[in-house]
Amino acid sequence: MFEQTETFVIQAVSWLRLMVESVGALIIAFGIFAALYGFLKAFASRHPDGFTPVRLIFARYLALGLEFQLAADILSTAVSPSWEQIGKLAAIAIIRTGLNFFLMKEMQEERAVEPKNKPENINSVVTETKFDD
Repeated sequence: MFEQTETFVIQAVSWLRLMVESVGALIIAFGIFAALYGFLKAFASRHPDGFTPVRLIFARYLALGLEFQLAADILSTAVSPSWEQIGKLAAIAIIRTGLNFFLMKEMQEERAVEPKNKPENINSVVTETKFDD
């Protein structure tokens, strides 16, 4: 009875991990398409400040996708962790947390550098990169 329950829990967590990892990958993929679309719009308009909002939008997608990927890694070691798996998770968590930290820091710096008197630059590219057309 215990072995069957344990097997069920391991399989359920494995499927959950796969779903969470897939969601993270889809978020990053959607961010790539949104950034590409925004890049093409900014490139076509030839506006010098048009690329910063595109980078900020892409950074948001990356940060969210990395959070989902980290959650999937945590789930993979939650059921039957070995010291090797825990070590790999720690390394992955440090790398992804570092990436996320620097993405957030760069986003804050870009927002601080953006011209305060030209909010139309940001809004035009941001609204154009949403797929509401």
